[in-house]
Amino acid sequence: MRILLVFGLVAVALAEITRFEGEKVFRLQPVLDEHVTVIKNLAQSIELDFWNPESEKQVGIDMDVDIRVHAQYLDLVYTTLEQSGMEYEILLEDLQAAVDGQADNKPSPRAHSYTKYNTWAQIQSWIASISTSNKDLISKEVIGNTYEGRPMTLLKLGRKSSFAKPAIFMDCGIHAREWISPAFCQWFVKEALSTFGSDAQMTSLLNQMDVYVLPVFNIDGYEYTHTNNRMWRKTRSRKSGTSCVGADPNRNFDAGWCTLGASSNPCSDTFCGYSPESEIEVKNVANFIRRNKAVIKAYLTVHSYSQLLLFPYSYSYNLAAHHSELLKVAEGASAALRSLYGTRYTSGPGATTIYPAAGGSDDWAYDLGVKYSYTFELRDTGRYGFLLPESQIKPTCEETMLAVKYIAAYVQKNLY
Repeated sequence: MRILLVFGLVAVALAEITRFEGEKVFRLQPVLDEHVTVIKNLAQSIELDFWNPESEKQVGIDMDVDIRVHAQYLDLVYTTLEQSGMEYEILLEDLQAAVDGQADNKPSPRAHSYTKYNTWAQIQSWIASISTSNKDLISKEVIGNTYEGRPMTLLKLGRKSSFAKPAIFMDCGIHAREWISPAFCQWFVKEALSTFGSDAQMTSLLNQMDVYVLPVFNIDGYEYTHTNNRMWRKTRSRKSGTSCVGADPNRNFDAGWCTLGASSNPCSDTFCGYSPESEIEVKNVANFIRRNKAVIKAYLTVHSYSQLLLFPYSYSYNLAAHHSELLKVAEGASAALRSLYGTRYTSGPGATTIYPAAGGSDDWAYDLGVKYSYTFELRDTGRYGFLLPESQIKPTCEETMLAVKYIAAYVQKNLY
């Protein structure tokens, strides 16, 4: 009986939801090399959660550094910052209040909603229903299972054809806590299906091309953010010999793997994994794109936050062979996005526009031969960070649709 009781207590402890009372998100503004050193030393001495950039390795002068600080370390952080003379501001005064405030006040529907952050169960049931809604335009395919056994279902949008059409591949939710990203993939599918036949551009696109949409890439991690820890980022894979769970799927692709801006420490949020494609989710996506690389002409991956439209390279400071064209398209897409609500995006190659980061999916796809390879970093620029309120889902998705449609129209006219 005692043994059963112990196991029961362990199970309860494991299922405990992480709370964030008293935690704060700081924006630091290092302008001296000494400030950079202070931040890196802090990261070595206490546990910090880097929101932007994604680890202390990427910190440099004249960049905003957003960090989440646990309540027990606040006094130390305040003292260190005051002594260093570094300027800073508090973005989120109480992280738990921000987590609680993310949902709007409307009653939460039991079913799927395009203006709410849906659970994986709701998304899975939405995938099942929407894939039968218009069989002339949509079909689904399981490209493999996640580490915890959840099916990775890919939606294929496009008018049925007797021949292989050129295609665009889009994924959302590589990083578990970036909830606005899967919300966009769901919105895109809804818009594509509902405007086919009335919107000339979408009708032309789905007549002539296919769009593959992976609504949630890192399903296990996404589920975990809903059930246990809202701030979880990585996959949920386990390996004997370490108690640290998961790897960063966007450091696990075979593109300059585990060099710049990635960590070989399994406990790090930017852990590159034990080898390229060690994460089954990454392998499943890479295998699908490799199998279909003859038809896939564009790769779009959707992240948050920072309001950026990036393209290769992130693992190197070298410019991509198609740099000028990729920049022109990114700037056009950013202008289209801005036309709706005035939201400003910055465009450019990853390494020089934000920071170097090896093992990313966009670099990998580009090196494979997918020329139009882009990473979106959606709203905002730090006011809410990963906790973008549900009231911003609709405007964020509406403006992002304009950018995606701009890129898609360009690719459609410039097939290679």
